[in-house]
Amino acid sequence: MKKRVFSGIQPSGNLHIGNFLGALKNWVASQDQFDNVFCIVDLHAITVPQDPKILRQKIREVAGIYFAAGIDPKKSIVFVQSAVSAHAELAWILNCFTPMGWLGRMTQFKEKSGSQKENVSAGLFDYPALMAADILLYDTDEVPVGEDQKQHVEFTRDIAGRFNSIYGETFKLPKPVIPHSGARVMDLIEPAKKMSKSDDRTGHTLNLLSSKDEIRSAIMGATTDSLKQIVFDPKRAGIYNLLEIYEGVTGLSRTEIELKFAGIGYGEFKKELAEKVVEFLEAFQSQYQELVKDPQHIDSLLADGANQALVLAEKKLSEVKSKVGLG
Repeated sequence: MKKRVFSGIQPSGNLHIGNFLGALKNWVASQDQFDNVFCIVDLHAITVPQDPKILRQKIREVAGIYFAAGIDPKKSIVFVQSAVSAHAELAWILNCFTPMGWLGRMTQFKEKSGSQKENVSAGLFDYPALMAADILLYDTDEVPVGEDQKQHVEFTRDIAGRFNSIYGETFKLPKPVIPHSGARVMDLIEPAKKMSKSDDRTGHTLNLLSSKDEIRSAIMGATTDSLKQIVFDPKRAGIYNLLEIYEGVTGLSRTEIELKFAGIGYGEFKKELAEKVVEFLEAFQSQYQELVKDPQHIDSLLADGANQALVLAEKKLSEVKSKVGLG
């Protein structure tokens, strides 16, 4: 039996090169190795205010990006979270077994809520319970995540263990898997911060649907430092980030890259990086443009995926409801 993998991306903001290198690229490569369930997590997106019209557009956009990147609906289940109501139902049940203190310790809530804790939605506070439901519904073995999401998978393991201790073996304990390369692409201007798909400031991100000129401009304006040697040194955040992007889009080893750019200046390196990113995204962008010409086709693929997900999710939800005395 293949191990089952579950992962998802919110349909908000603009997907960028970090999402491709840290998630999509690995998802595509693993389709024959794992039993994959890939979700567009729109219920998570509404934990903060969204424009309904834009949200609907973004759901289809993310689906198009999934398929254009190489996610094959014949090999992987791809669907929209809200199309399978079992996610919300299980999240509520898990809420009833989740101590408030566990949720209050979650790092992402602290970061996103900042000084506005009294005004943020209960949904944002409760985000980890819904993420746990997403994962546990499918008897997930592995969850590919960035370092910043690892705590959510650990939370999922905790709540699954708590439920199992009360009602007997019900949920698998999923394992977080962090890709070795490209898992945390940083902001081009502020390389101490992770590149964010909600950041619409010019030059800070490399969006997957950006034009060639936009990509070139952003890379040429990226932060480096006053040193000259082009090497993989994590202490030099700007050039290190650009080198990781180069590594991700070319597949060359770090040794090969350092030898290639020995004695070469930042300007020449950035020019080559820009062309490599443009080349890397060219076929993907072309495929995306073809897909979005037929939105009904994208919708039909998502509907098929939701039907497949529904079978798995309802089976697990039925087991859970029976154990807690519902239905």
